[in-house]
Amino acid sequence: QVRLVESGGGLVQAGGSLRLSCVGAGSAYHMGWFRQAPGKEREFVSSIARSGLTTYYSEFAKGRFTISRDNAANTMWMQMNSLKPEDTAVYYCGTRSSGTYYDASAYESWGQGTQVTVSS
Repeated sequence: QVRLVESGGGLVQAGGSLRLSCVGAGSAYHMGWFRQAPGKEREFVSSIARSGLTTYYSEFAKGRFTISRDNAANTMWMQMNSLKPEDTAVYYCGTRSSGTYYDASAYESWGQGTQVTVSS
């Protein structure tokens, strides 16, 4: 169990950008971003290895979102560009020791979530 503190969510018009931050990542875990809309399961967005050298993206995130981390700064980010209304959700960062990067059940700790709302 680790404490993860998220920030950066907000309201933006379609085509705009947001940068989400997750403090508490350190260097001990692989990290991921997931999103969840009401009545829907938590959905994989992106993931990054402990080293920061390997990244993974969902199909909807490719070319629009970029995940990064700085272990010395204890921080992980996701830059989101060209946002669409269907990106509206609560976004969570999580830690993973092993398992499948796109499987929410593989993640062991979660932040509180930050709301992203994209208007058309």
